[in-house]
Amino acid sequence: MGWEKVLQQSPFGAALMPDKQLHVLRSDPKKLELECINPKKQKKKKNYKNSGIIIVKSCKVSTLGCFILLLGGGLCFPQVGIDFTASNGNPRDPSSLHYINPMGTNEYLSAIWAVGQIIQDYDSDKMFPALGFGAQLPPDWKVSHEFAINFNPTNPFCSGVEGIVQAYSACLPHIRFYGPTNFSPIVNHVARFAAQATQQEAASQYFILLIITDGVISDMDETRHAVVQASKLPMSIIIVGVGNADFAAMEFLDGDSRVLRSHTGEEAVRDIVQCIESCATAAFPLCLQAPKETLAKAVLAELPQQVVQYFKHQNLPPINSEPA
Repeated sequence: MGWEKVLQQSPFGAALMPDKQLHVLRSDPKKLELECINPKKQKKKKNYKNSGIIIVKSCKVSTLGCFILLLGGGLCFPQVGIDFTASNGNPRDPSSLHYINPMGTNEYLSAIWAVGQIIQDYDSDKMFPALGFGAQLPPDWKVSHEFAINFNPTNPFCSGVEGIVQAYSACLPHIRFYGPTNFSPIVNHVARFAAQATQQEAASQYFILLIITDGVISDMDETRHAVVQASKLPMSIIIVGVGNADFAAMEFLDGDSRVLRSHTGEEAVRDIVQCIESCATAAFPLCLQAPKETLAKAVLAELPQQVVQYFKHQNLPPINSEPA
């Protein structure tokens, strides 16, 4: 386990410095000593003073753009990808993850509602392109891995989570589940839009791909390559696993504990993948049944950092920021 992982799990402590003090230190450099406080130890030990002293010899203050500022510019553009492969089961069978339930619920709908309601707040107009993959489509029944679930390829947008649910429910009876479970086409689809946004002169566009799937990825080499290339773009991927399949491949794409490499050996510039499973496991300790506040914290655990990290690396300020 790398030091980064250890530090994430066992923080040594932290020191707080008022913003005004930072600006004074920048204009008048001098040595400054701050107490390093570990909140957990502070609560448990009555005689606790600190976990050490942090000595600040110099500092640089720059505007990185907080997540709120970036979102304030209508920055995020969520897009949804839904797995319609045969491994999900016949939608007319009650055991299917896509079951056309008279009560109006199934595993995929639960995932769409749970995660969709969280990410929709980060899109100013709440219009989401919703795509499907792994199904045969009428009238010629050819397999498609990036089709609009509203069957309107020129306008795949759905209005809010409700619009996604309506389009999903309407398309189920008209498609044939097939396969294989290829992720790379839909990742590359969103990456093409993200690539166009690299011409921006300020932090104004960032794309979020939400993939809902039942597990095993058929085109792992192609998907690894697609994710590595997408790591260079203003884009993040949230993968939600439903059902009880093997989600090891999903975990592999999430670069929390290792740097993701393509099949050619190229390393991802940054980690852009986050995975959540519908039922809690050792690999994914949080599930979709968790309280909304807890789930929101998990879904957004890495996204703010990924957004800021990209625009910081590109040296692009928020479109509504002021100089530091």
